[in-house]
Amino acid sequence: MSWLHRVLGKDGTSQLGVDSTHFAARVSSRPMHMGTRGAYSLAQNTGIIAAGTTGEIFQARWIDANKRCLLRSVAVSWAVSTTAYIAGVPPTIGMKIARGWTGDGTGGTAIVMSTANTNKKRTDFPLSLFSDTGVRIATTTGLGAGTKNLDTNYCAMAMGAAAAATGSTVVLPYTILWQRNTPDEYPFLFEQNEGFMLAIVEQAGTGTSKIGVQMEWAEVDPTEVEGWA
Repeated sequence: MSWLHRVLGKDGTSQLGVDSTHFAARVSSRPMHMGTRGAYSLAQNTGIIAAGTTGEIFQARWIDANKRCLLRSVAVSWAVSTTAYIAGVPPTIGMKIARGWTGDGTGGTAIVMSTANTNKKRTDFPLSLFSDTGVRIATTTGLGAGTKNLDTNYCAMAMGAAAAATGSTVVLPYTILWQRNTPDEYPFLFEQNEGFMLAIVEQAGTGTSKIGVQMEWAEVDPTEVEGWA
């Protein structure tokens, strides 16, 4: 094996592992380096949503000026609650990106992020930099929009069935609205005052339901992503 196939590692003595026949490099896949931040996951349910409700039911606003929020996945589930739907408009939920988000939304329940170990994927990660008022989920009606600029088009959408019995599934748990499937797929990367919302686009005029939301994200130093193409 020539010296070209002997690459020193960080310690100055170890060598790159290569295939003995083709001299192809052997590599191992590991989670992305977090720098001084960490990785997180959150799951929440709405209250019982009234029939015919449309508009925003989940909001996530990133406010930190020095770090970046790397969104890994957003998933939803949706089920009939105390009153069955009747045949009609298929229930549909959509996701939009928000920019220039200078005022939190209103109503619903604000998700507290500032308690010990909340939502961390590893205990020694720091607490999330999401504020205690910037992530919200609806209770019985849609959320107040706050002050933000929504993209014109939805970036993800899921359509369910107008289930005719209480407890029936509308959107299967957990249906992925968006997910970074491979390391080379560009994620949504939020800077200060950016984020996303989920909205009921349309649903049947009768029946009540509950919606579950799950999001996964990483919080990173700008230096960890500034070299991306």
